[in-house]
Amino acid sequence: MDARSWDERYATTGLVWSGSANQFVADELAGLPPGRALDLAAGEGRNALWLAERGWQVTAVDFSQVGLDKGRALAEQHGLDLDWVCADALTFDAGPDAFDLVVLAYLQLVADERRTAVRAAFGALRTGGTFFLVAHDSTNLTEGTGGPSDPSVLFTAEEVLEDLDGERFEVQRAERVPRVVQPDEAHRGEPARTAYDALVRLVRT
Repeated sequence: MDARSWDERYATTGLVWSGSANQFVADELAGLPPGRALDLAAGEGRNALWLAERGWQVTAVDFSQVGLDKGRALAEQHGLDLDWVCADALTFDAGPDAFDLVVLAYLQLVADERRTAVRAAFGALRTGGTFFLVAHDSTNLTEGTGGPSDPSVLFTAEEVLEDLDGERFEVQRAERVPRVVQPDEAHRGEPARTAYDALVRLVRT
């Protein structure tokens, strides 16, 4: 989907995504001391807002202006100050001031575009900074629930590490992780299901 398609999707409903941070973002990053954070493909800003609430100086980047506007409105309601930038994660220039944290959450791209985004995100980090990625895992298509049905935009943690070949980093976590998906209102009474995500957490060395 391109920026126009996402603009239309965000414009036709309330929040497309949950208003709370992704569970893995919250679990993995809660203990980091606040600094400068970059949230690439931020959407409506749920992870960016969560970081800002915890004292981070956040730049939220997405190619959907409608999504960013919704995030900005939520930030204003909660008295939070973030930098909202309408730009494509594939071409965004982070500038010379390195970030302490870069987050890529559910940016599902074909392999060559994913590699471009991953390397650009990692390149925006200072030495000692944390790279965090979570996305729908390749196995989710056959073993899990939800997520994209196009296998070309699904990938594994190992493939993300391969994208960063030649870079220097310490792997803190790189694996497939399960995520419990509760039934929505239309499926009330049905059992919870399990989705599978790829999770990568690195420190640039």
